[in-house]
Amino acid sequence: MSKLKIIFGFVVLSLFQQCYSFTGGSLSSLTDEKTVQINEFPNNASLVNPTLSQQFSTDIQNRFLQRTTLKGTKSNPDILIEGEISDYGFSPTTISSGTQENPSGGIVQQAQSKLTITVKVHYENKLHPDLSFDRAYTDEVVFNSNLTQSEIEASQVKVVTDRIINKIFNDIVANW
Repeated sequence: MSKLKIIFGFVVLSLFQQCYSFTGGSLSSLTDEKTVQINEFPNNASLVNPTLSQQFSTDIQNRFLQRTTLKGTKSNPDILIEGEISDYGFSPTTISSGTQENPSGGIVQQAQSKLTITVKVHYENKLHPDLSFDRAYTDEVVFNSNLTQSEIEASQVKVVTDRIINKIFNDIVANW
């Protein structure tokens, strides 16, 4: 009986595989767009992280070039993506519910801060102009206030920019 189940499973899997390809095809394989130009995103925020512009620009370029079949170009692209980092800031938040006991037996609550980044994006699709847009993307992360500036920039900034890049990528490829 178990051999029959295994054979039946292979038959079903074979039929399913004929209906659906497991090759993991590209997101842009169903569209006419072949080239993309992604310009540098300058940091025009009042508080400037010196590495943010270059890192964000590189990360968004890599996302599109690695996860689609689009080819990068510097002239006459089918798709143009550009923008600016318009806000980069820290603000205190509420005291967290996490507590620590200090040596004298008292309880100390941990303070938290919030990092917020906003990126304005201009997306232009020359083959399908109705899909073009201008939008602002904002995301934030809350972290313990005891992190140093270098620890924040090494970990928390990456978390926020990855989320923003995911939103941008999903909004653009959702219509493909």
